[in-house]
Amino acid sequence: MSHNTFGHLFRVTTWGESHGPALGCVVDGCPPEIPLTADDIQVWLEKRRPGQGKFVTQRQEPDAVRILSGVFQDERTLADFGGQVTTGTPISLMIENVDQRSKDYSEIAQAFRPGHADYPYFAKYGVRDYRGGGRQSARETAARVAAGAIARKVIPGVTIRGAVVQIGPHAVAPDRIDFSVTEDNPFWCPDPEMVPVWEEHLEKIRKAGSSTGAVVAVEATGVPAGWGAPVYGKLDAELALALMSINASKGVEIGAGFASAALTGEENADEMRMGNDGPAFTSNHAGGVLGGISTGQPVTARVAFKPTSSILTPRKTLNEAGEEIELRTKGRHDPCVGIRAVPVVEAMVACVLADAFLRHRAQTGGGAYQPGARERR
Repeated sequence: MSHNTFGHLFRVTTWGESHGPALGCVVDGCPPEIPLTADDIQVWLEKRRPGQGKFVTQRQEPDAVRILSGVFQDERTLADFGGQVTTGTPISLMIENVDQRSKDYSEIAQAFRPGHADYPYFAKYGVRDYRGGGRQSARETAARVAAGAIARKVIPGVTIRGAVVQIGPHAVAPDRIDFSVTEDNPFWCPDPEMVPVWEEHLEKIRKAGSSTGAVVAVEATGVPAGWGAPVYGKLDAELALALMSINASKGVEIGAGFASAALTGEENADEMRMGNDGPAFTSNHAGGVLGGISTGQPVTARVAFKPTSSILTPRKTLNEAGEEIELRTKGRHDPCVGIRAVPVVEAMVACVLADAFLRHRAQTGGGAYQPGARERR
């Protein structure tokens, strides 16, 4: 199986299956001498970990990460950096699976679950691990979050914050979004007044054995102008690719996204002024990226997640013999995958931005033009 690696200079390869003994990733290209411990990674894994509320899967996984390579500590690193640091070599991370219930999936060993990747996966490879979806499972995203924790250490000046802005038909008004309050509630909701609305909606969905979709918004502040490249290395294209690769993701918008189609040229153009610290923009319809290169504004995106395909309602499908059957999916599932997707979205943005930073530094030395900084000739 190919295509398990993403990134250019900051490269991440994930491995493992939902019900295998473990999963993890290898991060290659991380610069040396960056302080890094398992605790630095664990804090982000805790935000994604399952079993932390009735509106997420009840699978109980501690998601305890182990660093197997790529770090070192001795008297010098203790004196110069205060502890363990990266060495510039591949960093291998492992997270053991401890709460698999493979028997829940025995009925789908030869049946294709509607809405899942069972059929196309089998059509391509001729063999599949049906236990929890195997490699297709959202369990794989734990490794992405671990890699994202390392990426954040590469770009410490960048702050990345995500939030659920819509569950089902209930959306947060744009002027009500406050990323600073997302961790004060179990839904990563940026508007406290929407929390009881979502609770009521999800309680009905959960009791019915059904599921619902969601939209996750993310912003990255502190990204300087100049990251990304034109034509085939566009920063927004790299972000879209990374975010669309997340399980259940069905749509990505950068900045105003599809709403920009309804704007006039005057409304859409982000006018510029000279501020105290350089160029300032009066709006950010571009989402912090123009021509594939960051503008210095917050980089913003939205990701639409489909309803969880595993539901208790019987649905018509086929088995491997081509027979028409009715299937009811068993197991422990999220009634709304968008809730636990927030740390995953943040992690993928972190990985893309870390890669963009390293590529920019390699090509230009890290410098960026600022209007007024050079004498006119």
